[in-house]
Amino acid sequence: MSKKASNFQKKVMSLGYRGKEIFKPLNTGWIDDRVACVREWIANFFFYTKNGTTIMIDAGYNYDRLEEKMRWLDLDPAKIRHILITHQDTDHVGAVERDSAGLFQEATVYLSEIENRYLTGEVRRKVIFGVYKLPQVEMDQPKKLLKDGDVFFIEEIKVEAILVPGHTWGHMVYLVDDEYLFTGDTIWFGADGGYSFINSLAEDNALAKKSLAELEKKLRDRGLSPKVITGHTGWSEDLDFFFYIRIRCATA
Repeated sequence: MSKKASNFQKKVMSLGYRGKEIFKPLNTGWIDDRVACVREWIANFFFYTKNGTTIMIDAGYNYDRLEEKMRWLDLDPAKIRHILITHQDTDHVGAVERDSAGLFQEATVYLSEIENRYLTGEVRRKVIFGVYKLPQVEMDQPKKLLKDGDVFFIEEIKVEAILVPGHTWGHMVYLVDDEYLFTGDTIWFGADGGYSFINSLAEDNALAKKSLAELEKKLRDRGLSPKVITGHTGWSEDLDFFFYIRIRCATA
């Protein structure tokens, strides 16, 4: 089902969004000396390396060229033991789904306990303003379920899991070493800055906007200004740019 869903989404998204410049993924390569990305069609996912340990953030589509592109970056799929999942949509979990190429069978998958309800079938993921139900995701890797605010270490890498519901009910962003924030589909960057992700794909877009405001408060209250890395539209080190739409609405 996942391979079929990936191919279906590739066609549908191409038809629906071609030429609109909504999705602006980074090309496969290194962002800096710690973060690398792989591009699959309109999506990116990422690898973070520190002191010889590499973790993966999201898992892209069920994509035939993933191992090839990882080799471009001198990354070995067999050495990936930890995968942080922001949410379970097709373009973020494909490489760990049951009918994938099986590159990460030894990895532990981290996701929120709320998001896991999609995987168990307790709830179904709805898009297109709630009209269309996506196929249920199936995976066999061991899972570590997270709560909002959980802080843990993978070797010397510090990870903080922050719940940002709206796009999906259990969407999480990951603050890594207090310097990098991997945001999945929490937000996308337009020409002027960040906006809540496409509302037709959200479970609750009003909730998504509220979650962004709460995320901003958490970062600013702690004096943090991480490099913000999105799943579809690149990255920024400017929090004012990242939270552009909320700031504009507050001052209008």
